[in-house]
Amino acid sequence: MSATGFQTMVAALLAGDHAAALAEARRLRAAGVSAERIVTDGLEVAMGRLDEKCTVEQFNLLEIMLVGRAVSVVVQDIYPEGMPPAQGRATFVIGTLEGDVHDLGKNIVKMVLIGKGYRVVDLGRDCPVEALAEAAERERAAAVLVSGLISPIVPQVRRVRAALQARGLAGVAVVAGGAALKQLAAADLNVDYVAETAFDGASYLEGLVTENAV
Repeated sequence: MSATGFQTMVAALLAGDHAAALAEARRLRAAGVSAERIVTDGLEVAMGRLDEKCTVEQFNLLEIMLVGRAVSVVVQDIYPEGMPPAQGRATFVIGTLEGDVHDLGKNIVKMVLIGKGYRVVDLGRDCPVEALAEAAERERAAAVLVSGLISPIVPQVRRVRAALQARGLAGVAVVAGGAALKQLAAADLNVDYVAETAFDGASYLEGLVTENAV
């Protein structure tokens, strides 16, 4: 099947119509299309187009949330047990650190990355630093992503790298994002990168994965 055969699903995803997107994904699967192709020629294409639209002038949080939900519904249907490690482009561990129970931003980042074909292990909100480091080791993560909406969790963010190093994971990148963390530089947080938006973070991670693959 050519890439044009995925146009209906891509259009449904971009419209945030999760029911239509799911129906089209199931139709493609019934026609013998692999889950991998649905991800690469459907989900990734839709997220790429959304990425292009989300300039500073056009950024629309509701649109991202609706598209993210539609992507999530399709992913959960074709990978009910979670995307297998061998089929994700790389694995990332994500969580909102202990002391912060806000997870909207984290969920958007997760959906963007899943839509781009990555495997994302979500530790939820109010997550202890040690749990984040343990998951990074267990899942052989390429990067750890931390989200924070409130400033009291800044000291927790600064502890993440040391927790990774204690497990011999000095090479695992740490990326931060969220309203409170965006006010500080990467050096202030002791992380590798501070993402302005979900797509900005995804772009950094894609460059990181490509660089490590060379």
